[in-house]
Amino acid sequence: MLNKVCARRKLTRREELDLDVEIQFMEGIVRRDPRFVEALQVLGTDYARRGDFSSSLRMGEQLARLRPNDPVVYYNLACNYSLTRQLRRAADTLSQAIDRGYRNFRLLVKDPDLANVRKHAVFKRVQEKMRVAKMAVHHAS
Repeated sequence: MLNKVCARRKLTRREELDLDVEIQFMEGIVRRDPRFVEALQVLGTDYARRGDFSSSLRMGEQLARLRPNDPVVYYNLACNYSLTRQLRRAADTLSQAIDRGYRNFRLLVKDPDLANVRKHAVFKRVQEKMRVAKMAVHHAS
């Protein structure tokens, strides 16, 4: 399941209010159970939709501790690093996502959350990882 980090469109006032209610609700759930993966995913996405990328990043880091082998968790964490302008960490985390099996390269090269890191020289390492992963899949077929 891809839990997209950031929706880039402007929210209506009603959507902002609904988002605030959902965030408060999810924060309560996470306070009671900090290991509730689905609540952390929703809360991280909600924070990003609000534009609170630092809080979204905290949720992504917590998810990575809880799901250390999940490539989608690492992909979303890389998006968080990119959105908080931690470009080297974003590239390293994208590489880790690929190492864990992330293969949606079409999204990776178009995702607006990763625009910062794609413009940086560190992205060359990620491109090389993608190339090697594509070759491995091709040779395995």
